[in-house]
Amino acid sequence: MDEIDWKILGNLQSNGRMTYTELARQVHLSVPAVTERVRRLEEVGVIEGYAARVNLAAAGYPVAALIAMTVPQPAKAKFLDLLRSIPEILECDHVTGADSYVMRLVATSMSDLERLIERINLYGETRTSIVMSTPLSSRVLERPGRH
Repeated sequence: MDEIDWKILGNLQSNGRMTYTELARQVHLSVPAVTERVRRLEEVGVIEGYAARVNLAAAGYPVAALIAMTVPQPAKAKFLDLLRSIPEILECDHVTGADSYVMRLVATSMSDLERLIERINLYGETRTSIVMSTPLSSRVLERPGRH
């Protein structure tokens, strides 16, 4: 990936609805050239998709939490199947260290959060942190070595 690809990625990460015309103007290329570069970035898997950023509280989920959990090896496949069936679990990372997984989830209330924890707690010990605020949310991925 060259500098222009990174400029395209930066623009699309900031505004995934940007038109090819505006994107071309931002990176100083023709519309066909930008279209081809975006298509190539999609084909090789650098761009995996496009999504809207949602204000969780405004969408009815005022409670967010991070849950770290240790899951014994034999139960991991069933546990991941359960997680896939719970739409409130937004992300799950398989991690090193004392925990097996760290999840980010949302809930409509504290009692809803308790219900969600009870569903996953069958697979191991959980450690829950309530998100009070997110001072640094998702950021634009920059080219490695740029700072």
